[in-house]
Amino acid sequence: MINVVLCGGSGTRLWPLSRSLYPKQFIKLFDNKSLFQLTVLRNKSFVERFIFVTNEAHYFLALDQIEEIGLALNKVEFILEPVGKNTAPAVAFASFLADENQILLVSSADHYIKESDNYYESLKKGEEFAKLGYIVTFGVKPNSPHTGYGYIKARGFDVEEFKEKPDLQTAQKYIENGNYFWNSGIFCFKAKSYLEELKLYEDEIFESSFKALQNAKNCSPIRIKPKDMSEIKPNSIDYAVAEKSKRLKIVPFDIQWNDLGSFDSLYEVLEKDENRNTKNNAILINAKDNLIIEENNRMIGAIDVEDLMIIDTADALLISKKGSGQKVKDIVSVLKSKNSELADTHLTVHRPWGNYTLLEENRFYKIKKIIVKPQKRLSLQKHLHRSEHWIVVSGTALVTIGDKEFILRPNESTYIRIGELHRLENPGKIDLVIIEAQVGEYVGENDIIRVEDDFKRC
Repeated sequence: MINVVLCGGSGTRLWPLSRSLYPKQFIKLFDNKSLFQLTVLRNKSFVERFIFVTNEAHYFLALDQIEEIGLALNKVEFILEPVGKNTAPAVAFASFLADENQILLVSSADHYIKESDNYYESLKKGEEFAKLGYIVTFGVKPNSPHTGYGYIKARGFDVEEFKEKPDLQTAQKYIENGNYFWNSGIFCFKAKSYLEELKLYEDEIFESSFKALQNAKNCSPIRIKPKDMSEIKPNSIDYAVAEKSKRLKIVPFDIQWNDLGSFDSLYEVLEKDENRNTKNNAILINAKDNLIIEENNRMIGAIDVEDLMIIDTADALLISKKGSGQKVKDIVSVLKSKNSELADTHLTVHRPWGNYTLLEENRFYKIKKIIVKPQKRLSLQKHLHRSEHWIVVSGTALVTIGDKEFILRPNESTYIRIGELHRLENPGKIDLVIIEAQVGEYVGENDIIRVEDDFKRC
C-alpha cells in the first residue's frame, strides 16, 4: 500500500500561526511535531512508501520534516504543484505514478487523528474492499452535532447519500438517526479503480492530469509545469468521483478525528487545565474556557475573561470570541488586499539550507539572523540594489566573493558590494549563525539573481 499524503492546504483560518508559506500542516503544535509529521508516523508501519503531493513552495519544508522523524528517503516520492487545483487532480497525479493495481491510501496532512487500534482495523477493512475494485471512503462516527463537517448517510458498508455541512438542528437529527458519519476525506482504492472512475465522470481532468504528469515525470522531484497546471479544471475527489461512483463503499472510523479547520476545532483537541483553558505559560486570574497560544514566549496575563481566543506570534496578535473561528480567513483577505507579507510569511522564514529571522526592517535597510545547517550552502548570487554585511555569531563560514574564497570565524565579518557575486556556506558540523545587515535603495526579497544553486532554484 502507498500512502498518498495531500499537503496543499493554506490554513487561512489558523492565521497568524498559519501563513501561506508555512501552513497549518507544518506547524509544530503537538509535542513539537506537526500534523504532517504525525500523519507520516501514524501510517508508516502500515504502508510500503509515501507519495507527497504538495505546493512547490513547501517542498523543502516537507523534506526537512520527514528527515527530522527519520523517514528513509528511498520510501518517498514528491509531486510538486505550482498552484493547487483541489484534490481530484492531485490524487490523479499519484494514481498515474503508481502501478495500476497498487492500493493507495489517500489522506490529508492537516487532520488530527488520535492513534488507536480501531484506526488500523478500519484501514485493513478498507484495503479488503479496495482489492475488490471498490472506491472506499472512511466515515468518522460523530460524537456531537458538528456543523463544520460534511456528512455521509450509510447503510452498512453502502453509501446512500452525501450531505453538505448542515445547520445545528439538521446535524442533531443526523446524530439521532445513527446512520450518518462525518466525511473524513480519507480514501482507499486501487490506482486503476480511481482512474477508471475519474475518466468516466471527469474525463477532462483525467486527460489534462495525465498530460501534466507525463510532461514532468523526468524531473526529480516531479514538478508539474505551470502551463500544464493551468489547463487542469479544479475539483475535489468528493465531487469528481465519490459522489457519482457506483463502486463506492464506506468503512466507519470509531476514532478521535478533527480536521482542525479553525481555532475552535484546535481548542477541542488541545490539553486543558482545570478551568478549561488550554495549557500555557499565561497568568490567568478568574479566566475560563479560553484558547491561549503564545508562540514567541511573551508573557500573557488574562483577568476575568472567558471564551476568548488569544493567539500571539512575534509579528501579529489575534483576539476573538470562541465560535468566530471561521471568520479569521476574513482578516487574511484584508491583509492580501493590502499586499501585506503578514498573510504569507512569519518573521522566521524557512529555506532549504536553513532559515532566517527578520530582526528589523526600514525602507533602506534590513537586519536578519541567518542560520545555515551543517554542510549546506546558499546559492551563488548577486543583488542589484543592496550591499550586505555579514557578522559570524557562531559556527564557521566559508565565504565566496567574486573569485576569492575565505573562512570567517565568530566575531569576524565581511562586506559584499552591490552587484558582487557571492555565496555563504557552512562547512562545519554545527549550525552557522550570522547577522546580515542589508543596505540599499531596495531591500525586497526578490532582489536576487541566482547563478548556481544546489536546490535547483535558478
